[in-house]
Amino acid sequence: MTDATAAPYPGYGSKSYRAYVLFAIVIIYTFNFIDRILLAVLQEGIKTDLHVDDFQLGLLGGPYFAVLYTLAGIPIARWAERSNRISIIAMGAAVWSVMTAACGVAMNFAQLAAARIGVGIGEAACSPPAQSVISDYFPAQRRATALAIYGLGIPIGTMIAALGGGWLVGHMSWRFAFLALGAPGLIAALLFKLTVREPPRAGSQGEKAPSFSATLKTLMSTPTFWHIAFAGALMSFVGYSTSQFLVSFIVRNYEIGATIQEEIANASYALGIISGVSVGIGTFAGGFLCDRLSPRFPGVYAWLPGVGVLIALPLYLFSFTQTSFQIAFAILLVAPIFHYMYLGPMFAVVQSVSPVRMRNTAVAVSLLIINLIGYGLGPPTMGALSDFFANNELTQLGLSVAACKLPTAGPECAAPIAHGLKTAMFCVVCVLIWPALHFFLGARTLQKDRVS
Repeated sequence: MTDATAAPYPGYGSKSYRAYVLFAIVIIYTFNFIDRILLAVLQEGIKTDLHVDDFQLGLLGGPYFAVLYTLAGIPIARWAERSNRISIIAMGAAVWSVMTAACGVAMNFAQLAAARIGVGIGEAACSPPAQSVISDYFPAQRRATALAIYGLGIPIGTMIAALGGGWLVGHMSWRFAFLALGAPGLIAALLFKLTVREPPRAGSQGEKAPSFSATLKTLMSTPTFWHIAFAGALMSFVGYSTSQFLVSFIVRNYEIGATIQEEIANASYALGIISGVSVGIGTFAGGFLCDRLSPRFPGVYAWLPGVGVLIALPLYLFSFTQTSFQIAFAILLVAPIFHYMYLGPMFAVVQSVSPVRMRNTAVAVSLLIINLIGYGLGPPTMGALSDFFANNELTQLGLSVAACKLPTAGPECAAPIAHGLKTAMFCVVCVLIWPALHFFLGARTLQKDRVS
């Protein structure tokens, strides 16, 4: 529990330098998500060139990225508890940038999978130390807003990947898109290392970092941590799977271009607008509203995301039933505003229920849960459901998803494959009712578990 007599932590450095540090971290996190999301934008071209099915695309966007991303996060976080976090973030950014560029030269599914694994290992060095650094730079009463601004790297990165990747695949190729959007991260990593200082760890008073077992024991006795971590995991299950397949969903179910390249580009622009505008508004609004409402409603960091989920769910379901792209797109501009109000508050809750020297590890443990369930299971589940529902319809025509991958496949494959993905999107979005329950349960224990 917080010592009521202790003076509030004022933050580290001048306000202007804190603002620059936050800006620099957001830039790094933006590149993190450009390189992470780019596959989703380019996967229809990859599907055609490398002859893969939706389940294989789900593996590339899910386990092949997520497994080592989450497992490497724990030792990297333990390293960050004791070492210079700025250097760790910069090294990770350099690795994932190189491996993203390597995706552009992959000649088969196995090589692309290996490059995606490399992207995951590099990106494991970003969020735990970055969130810990932000918490040491900013006072606690501004932490959710700062972490929500950090979370803007998700919609900004997704928007750049969608708009840039869509334009590049329409005018160049999916291979060139990986090279063009991966390489600039190396410059960002170097500038970050040269211009951002490692802050002192707020309130640690020079103490040594606890052991992993001691940290895990502390977290095990903190129910709020587990409710928020599992809520975040289920939100990510829906978010990562739908965002990976949204371009494919639009291309397969609506006619929005004269050629397949034009359709992919236009669908990518739609994803970019949804991610950059709607997700961005929701991400910032969630953190900002929680910081403003918390003096009157201390549990707002947990229950406000739950309210947002209950609003987003019916909007998503309604959008997927529309036959008009314009109507579906208009609804999809609204739903993510409420869906993504959870990001800043989720980050802030994990920091506020974790002792200072345990924050990197607490973030890594939460990300392990979030990404194993969200990334590890979300995209492949969506892909498997899509193939399953498509096969149910294709068997009536004497066909299968495997037969439709062949270069000789006819136009009769298109409608069942489109319907299969639409049904899968509908099913996956229904999972959102589950994290809402965890958010409301977390709100009941937040004040008791808060330590900062």
